[in-house]
Amino acid sequence: MADSDHQFERDPEGWARSWRALTRRVLPLLLAALLIGSLGALLYSASNASQDHAQALAEQQSSFEVIALARGFEARMARAEVTLARYVISLDPDTGRLFQDQWRGAASQLKALTYATRRSGWQHGNVEALHYAFIQRGKTLSEIGLRTTYDQKMAALGRFHQAGKSQDLRRITALLDLVIKAENDRLRERSLAVTLAGDRSEWVGKTSRLVGLAMLVCILFGVWFANTAFRERRTARRLAEAETERADRLEAAVAARTAELSDAYDQLKRESAERAAAEHDLRQMQKMDAVGQLTGGIAHDFNNMLAVVVGGLELAKRKFRLKPEEASRHLDNAMEGANRASALTRRLLAFARSEPLLPSAVDPDALLSGMADLIDRTIGDQITVRFAQGASDWRIFVDQHQMENAILNLCVNARDAMDGRGQLTLATGQTALAAGEIGECAAGDYVTVTVIDDGCGMTPDVLARVFEPFFTTKPVGKGTGLGLSQIFGFVRQCRGEVRIESAPGEGSSVHLYLPRSVVEGEVANAEVSFARAPVEQPPTRILVVEDDPRVLNQTMAALSELGHLPIACDHPAKAAKLLANNGDVGLIISDVLMPDMTGPEMVKALPARFRHLPVLFVTGYAGDANDSADFEGHLVLRKPYTLMALGQALATTLGGQALYGQSLSESHHPGTAAAAE
Repeated sequence: MADSDHQFERDPEGWARSWRALTRRVLPLLLAALLIGSLGALLYSASNASQDHAQALAEQQSSFEVIALARGFEARMARAEVTLARYVISLDPDTGRLFQDQWRGAASQLKALTYATRRSGWQHGNVEALHYAFIQRGKTLSEIGLRTTYDQKMAALGRFHQAGKSQDLRRITALLDLVIKAENDRLRERSLAVTLAGDRSEWVGKTSRLVGLAMLVCILFGVWFANTAFRERRTARRLAEAETERADRLEAAVAARTAELSDAYDQLKRESAERAAAEHDLRQMQKMDAVGQLTGGIAHDFNNMLAVVVGGLELAKRKFRLKPEEASRHLDNAMEGANRASALTRRLLAFARSEPLLPSAVDPDALLSGMADLIDRTIGDQITVRFAQGASDWRIFVDQHQMENAILNLCVNARDAMDGRGQLTLATGQTALAAGEIGECAAGDYVTVTVIDDGCGMTPDVLARVFEPFFTTKPVGKGTGLGLSQIFGFVRQCRGEVRIESAPGEGSSVHLYLPRSVVEGEVANAEVSFARAPVEQPPTRILVVEDDPRVLNQTMAALSELGHLPIACDHPAKAAKLLANNGDVGLIISDVLMPDMTGPEMVKALPARFRHLPVLFVTGYAGDANDSADFEGHLVLRKPYTLMALGQALATTLGGQALYGQSLSESHHPGTAAAAE
């Protein structure tokens, strides 16, 4: 350093020249290095910004494709279900095939959606669940299509109505919403990434311009450096313009795709509205058809029965004094008409699956053997009856009386089909069914009861309607059309199934599938239907709770006739007060349906000191046996009842209430239940 100072002192001008030369050599290199470094950093940032922008746009495009596929899948599935509805209504095979094609198209759309989301981990679970729900939905709709194909239109319509509210449809809709929501959330993130990438591109452009200005300044240090800087700036500008143009084209494509999705969504809403309107019209058709059939059939039969009752009572009134024997005959005719009206009510309730059964373990072979004489007397001597007993020791848990009525109805129908001459075969057998093999039968062992005739048979149109109430091919006055519908309701109550095989000129075969009973010691039903003479009982103070004044007066008179002391109560709210004022009440007889509260509700609301009293419920309607828990083991007497039935019910209630209530409460057999109103 000292040597340098001495040299500067000896030759200051030479030192200055050396410094300027050094500056001219080194400074351009430093500036060039700085410029090259800045240019390299700028190019690297521009490359990254371009790649990020392209990737963000590609991911954004992918999200739009996933949303479009999800909307398309939803639209195809909706169109397929609308086509199925048209097929169920029209039974047109071409419409059925169109539904299958549309459903396969929806499956292809779902595969495309699965492929589009293969790298989207956040969509994997939703798409898998959607695929499973789609398969389950396909099984449900295929079952509806099969029912329609095999002329089970009513069953298919009912099944389609249930499918419209099913859990799998709501799950598919919810999963599609989840897929679209997830993609929309991802789309917002990707849109933000596109915006950030654009900002980075803009920043690169600005930086390029600044570098260009720097290069213009640096042109003083060299023409070649300025020229290179100018070329780089022009190249960067071209890239920015190309990116801008590409972004404009992508924005236009996104706008067009959004318009297409909007149109598809509007079409889907219109198709949903059309489907809802079709379902509403279908329900109205079913309602009006059922009302027309029930009104005509019930009015015809009840008018005939009421004519017998009214005419018999009027004639008995005229002959009562002068010809008591003839008056008694007219009264018997009136009673027979009333019994026929009661029997019609029971058959209607059985078809509605509201008639309570009195089940017990029945040997079907013994049942048919015991009915042989009755069947012979019913169908006449010109028909040969053959029995084929194959049930062995298998039993069925059914109401024996209704089972006999069902078999007798089938024999009468067979007699009419054979025009009084031919061969009738009644057979029993054993079979094991898988779940759903025959109708809605659960898997297990079943006893078959088959009635075969060689009569005229049935056409497919008649065969499809045989179970409709009041549908009959017999002349007016020969049948009500409730026979097969009553059998259908009875067998379904027993958790069984009915199948009919028939063809014109080849006879008919009716097969009843009834579950095998393996329960020992079945408990008797709680409903009272006595035909024996009433048991003598000491006079008892009885509280009668009934809101209908005519029924209340009749019940009071009947109890007085039986030697008891009735107390009238015309509203359930008055029962507690009347019990408090009459401490010697030993029994409560109550209607089930009454204003403000039901009979079981009234009994539950009584003070604790009256809860020990025996209760006999009286009802005019037998509801579902599963609702019988409200009766708490008390006996139920069904209207209309005779004086003997009332007396026997009173004897049973007063003589064995505690034991009977306990037996009923401990029984859990599916066929054992009290009657409900």
